[in-house]
Amino acid sequence: STFKQAVSKNKVQLIDVRTTNEYNAGHIKKSKNIDIFSARFLSEIGKLDTEKPVYVYCRSGGRSKRASKKISKLGFKEIYDLKGGILNYN
Repeated sequence: STFKQAVSKNKVQLIDVRTTNEYNAGHIKKSKNIDIFSARFLSEIGKLDTEKPVYVYCRSGGRSKRASKKISKLGFKEIYDLKGGILNYN
């Protein structure tokens, strides 16, 4: 997929929105863990560069879809959501 090509070739803002336990059990290399259900989610996302694309994923696609909506409200223009989540990626 183009998502996979982008995150493997480039230095991108790659966000894993799952829980810390899920992240620790296995994640995409170079991803940053920002749990969508954490109280710090928006403040952590706010530290990212709105001018650069953001790549988001979760386990199967549900949480990343919700996260993408929240992220777009913060002014990010390019948001790529991994369809099917990490289950589909591996």
